[in-house]
Amino acid sequence: MEKYKFLIICFIIISFISVLLTCYDKIAAKNGWYRIPEAGLMCLGLIGGAISMYIIMRIIHHKTKHRLFMIGLPIEIILNIVIFFAVFYK
Repeated sequence: MEKYKFLIICFIIISFISVLLTCYDKIAAKNGWYRIPEAGLMCLGLIGGAISMYIIMRIIHHKTKHRLFMIGLPIEIILNIVIFFAVFYK
């Protein structure tokens, strides 16, 4: 059970970072600041931040017109769930 705690903590940290960077990107878009590349955001989703990123994007209406995110993140969510069950229930 100890090894699972580490994975859960990693998931929480990645989710938190994903939300922060998504919110930052929204603010940066409005203010003309340096933006986070879309590939970087998608990579965060792939390593575990897809669920939190998708939820926050819908809440703050950020990148909701981008097909890459509105189709890609749900696919990443499914992949995250499959990986989660593969790790915890092997």
